[in-house]
Amino acid sequence: MARLPSLPPFRPPDFKVPARISAAFSKLQNEAPRLLARAVGGRRAERARIWIVFTARLARRQLRAEWAGSPPHRWLIGLPAPQGRAASPKDLRPPRVRRGRAILAGRFTFDGLIMEPGQGIEPWDLPSPSRAFATALHGMNWLPDLLAIPNAGRTALSLVLGWHAVFGRWNAFSWSPDVLERRVFNLACAMGDLTAEDLESEQTLLLDTLARQARELLLVGSNPARAAEQAAAAAIAGCALAGKAGDGLRQKALRKLEQALRVAVLPDGGHASRSPEAALELLFDLRTLDEALQQLGREPPEVLSRAIDRLTGAVRFFTLADGGLPAMQGSEAGEPERIAAALPPEEPLAKGEAPHAQTTSAPYSGYEKLTGRKLQAFIDVGPPAEGAWSEMACAQPLALEVLAGTDRLIANTGWSPRAPTAQALRLTPAGCCANVADASSGQPLQGLPARVLGHRLEGGAREVTGRRHEAEGGSWLEYTHDGWARVFGLTHGRRLYLDQTADELRGEDVLMSAADPFAQPRHKPAFLTVRFQMHPDVKVSLALDHKSVLLQGPSSGGWWLRNDAPEVRVEPGVHMVEGRPQQTQQVVMRTLVKRDGTARLRWKISAS
Repeated sequence: MARLPSLPPFRPPDFKVPARISAAFSKLQNEAPRLLARAVGGRRAERARIWIVFTARLARRQLRAEWAGSPPHRWLIGLPAPQGRAASPKDLRPPRVRRGRAILAGRFTFDGLIMEPGQGIEPWDLPSPSRAFATALHGMNWLPDLLAIPNAGRTALSLVLGWHAVFGRWNAFSWSPDVLERRVFNLACAMGDLTAEDLESEQTLLLDTLARQARELLLVGSNPARAAEQAAAAAIAGCALAGKAGDGLRQKALRKLEQALRVAVLPDGGHASRSPEAALELLFDLRTLDEALQQLGREPPEVLSRAIDRLTGAVRFFTLADGGLPAMQGSEAGEPERIAAALPPEEPLAKGEAPHAQTTSAPYSGYEKLTGRKLQAFIDVGPPAEGAWSEMACAQPLALEVLAGTDRLIANTGWSPRAPTAQALRLTPAGCCANVADASSGQPLQGLPARVLGHRLEGGAREVTGRRHEAEGGSWLEYTHDGWARVFGLTHGRRLYLDQTADELRGEDVLMSAADPFAQPRHKPAFLTVRFQMHPDVKVSLALDHKSVLLQGPSSGGWWLRNDAPEVRVEPGVHMVEGRPQQTQQVVMRTLVKRDGTARLRWKISAS
């Protein structure tokens, strides 16, 4: 595809916010794709929708950049001035003390990348090793880590004031919505420590810059997938500021937050992006806001309280036997201590009260859980998110993870936005699922559109259907998806049965002709492949029959993966931890597809 020329700078009328133009582009972005989808179906409509949204977003961003850097805009976001501090919001995320000590020594580390300006030297004029690193640096994700070190407040204050001296007026990157969101949150939570012992002039400057950035955050947000997080950060800043500045900011942010939460939080508590980690992070932000409102003696909105309750239930459901999250749909497993910190302590049961039944399904989020005596399976049974919500989505329908006790045996690769260059790990062959002819049922957006819209997922399964059966001694799942209908004219089905008596998981992957009468297959597949990515702590051994595979976890003993595939191989694999790749192995099972387009592959996991 030919590279589009960059748009020339556009200057809005002097001293006038381009509200009508911005509203027109918003209407184009929201309405045109829906109208187009009625007239044109299939992949062409999807591509056209992307280019419409891309054009509207690019023009709106250009307009916004021209206005945001102008003197009248900077004057408007500076009024009214804060009148001191009010609440002291607290970030519930556990600080990483080791990273804080490294910053004191002049070394910044994010997701495996390092910048070493040296002790006493500020990093703001130095090039960052990656965009993700720069996002974390300018988002001030290091602030809670540094402030957790005794007597490090002066160093933290110096770094914040240094950033303000270089980027405090405005900058296209450091004032972009995603970076601005985290910086406003981190500054609001650190304001009490930063203003504890400094001069009155520095206090005034810090409060003023927080108010300006929070107001800008409410104006600049255009990505609906981050609207709730942005509104929550602005509301927390409003709680931290006293006077009319804090009251006005808090009230406006809470109104936006109420609207955003109705979309971002699903009825079962999952995040609309379907990322378990996104639900965890939003829960952290909302609990911080709830506590800040209580400090002010303000009653939290009902929508906020309901969202916290739902997210809490969802995070409990997502927490697996090893204390981590499922590494699915843009989520990493995470640290058990961090996940536990987001959850309020459970109330003890009254005498004689029966324990509450554990949730086994999240139908709106699209996940199922099977639990036996030792084995636990977590299955993705939903289609990937669409539109702006799909920037973290993975084309891995019916992927699963399997734990034996507290050992994670089968684990997805764990791609997350912390590893933006590893987009291939979002494809179907990188997941613990089945694929046809080593193809992918969807792929991330690339090129110029991705630079404006993000790496949204194109294609992928759009319909995943199935049901769950419960019987004495076992649970049964039957699900199918249409991710292969467009290219191959096929439907993939996965059946899973967890025998609680024998403590074994039985699976069957099948291909069949797609029921869609409009499916027009362009290729004939040769084989069906089922891949199981192993956790780096698992030892994998192929038996002498070259079919059975022995899986040995650190503490759960040995487990056999038996199957009827004609070809079984153990190949190198990768598992992501905080955006960094770790070497692991994967079991690859392959069988031929018959002339009628059908195939079947059965497998079983049982104790050795």
